[in-house]
Amino acid sequence: MFKKSEKLYKKGLKNLVGAVNSPVRAFSSVGGNPLFIKKAKGTKITDVDGNEYVDLVLSYGPMILGHRHKKVQKGVDKALKNGYSFGASTEAEIKLAKIVCDAFPGMDKVRFVNSGTEAVLSAVRLARAFTGKDKIIKFSGCYHGHQDSLLVAAGSGLATLSMPGSKGVPEGAVKNTLIAEYNNLESVKAHFEKHDDIAGVIIEPICGNMGVAIPQNGFLVELKKYLESKNALLIADEVMTGFRSKFGGAQELLGVIADITCLGKVIGGGFPVGAYGAREEIMQEVAPLGGMYQAGTLSGNPIAMAGGIATLTELKKQNPYKKFEETGSILEVILLETAKKYNVDLVVNRFGSMLNPFFTNIEVTNFEKAQTSDTGKFAVFFWEMIKNGVFLPPSQFEAWFLSSALNDKDIKKIAEAVDKAMLAVSKI
Repeated sequence: MFKKSEKLYKKGLKNLVGAVNSPVRAFSSVGGNPLFIKKAKGTKITDVDGNEYVDLVLSYGPMILGHRHKKVQKGVDKALKNGYSFGASTEAEIKLAKIVCDAFPGMDKVRFVNSGTEAVLSAVRLARAFTGKDKIIKFSGCYHGHQDSLLVAAGSGLATLSMPGSKGVPEGAVKNTLIAEYNNLESVKAHFEKHDDIAGVIIEPICGNMGVAIPQNGFLVELKKYLESKNALLIADEVMTGFRSKFGGAQELLGVIADITCLGKVIGGGFPVGAYGAREEIMQEVAPLGGMYQAGTLSGNPIAMAGGIATLTELKKQNPYKKFEETGSILEVILLETAKKYNVDLVVNRFGSMLNPFFTNIEVTNFEKAQTSDTGKFAVFFWEMIKNGVFLPPSQFEAWFLSSALNDKDIKKIAEAVDKAMLAVSKI
């Protein structure tokens, strides 16, 4: 079933690290060798062996309209005829900037970059520049890219200085990073009681990298109020959630307006892109207007801008958010009822077009609780879903994503695959 993927994996080992270019693609958490993809269209993705899957990865979110949507394809094709990269300004940057800023209350200006990681590291630098303070609080289990200062793991207590989460990250690089517990405001307050140089807090409004986790009991609203009382900034990492729950950010649905917002994925229509934006007084700090330096030759790349303009224009026209809610609810019920049928412990977290099943019997509201999930059961579930034609993220702790192209036939196929996968899980 996967002979060509296996062959490419062995071939790739020679010149690629682990035969992949991103660790999650190595399938290390689910076992087996990675699949190599050949093409995709609409809701389907096809591997090099010709196996076709309903795609619930969607390049980890950006293919919100489905793969190769005709309007996006047309926009990109038109841009390609004019050139690939100029290292100079284009009108498309202005058009996409207006679309993005109009969608986020409190965002007067935006700066395009090349990835979510770049957006976050720039946003953190901007928060420090604006406040004149050095320390940043992040939450355990929230991933904000692979920059040194945020690639950290929590210490043994809630209110501790972080330790590097990767080899090659010196302790000095993370000395100004503090770790708090998601959905626990007291863990944030404990840091402010000990430190007077905290520039701000960075958070995924809806977590996607510990699996989907949702703010409880007005956590985000109370966090924003507290930060305002401390003259500290709220940085919303909406690289995953931007434009996925509404035409704009999840932060607004949750009742807050972040001081700085990070975006990526969707706003490039699948092309490498990121962005950070804020109100006028904060963005005035960014060069060439201010002293916070950040630059990039490929920032605002014309092809990425064309993909983003076409994607967001079509997305606004479709307004698929009610449909996302309905489809997400259907899939949630399918997962829960099938798990109950086979006596499998399962909790499903969902927010709009993002969802995630956890193989546990406790409510998942933070990283510690997410880690109670039985990853062995997920590995069995994952491979059974693959064998039955549904492409999932190869990790218990990654969100599933829906596209507006998903149809009743796809949902039926997913339901049939879930039944077979849960049966397999029940036997271990």
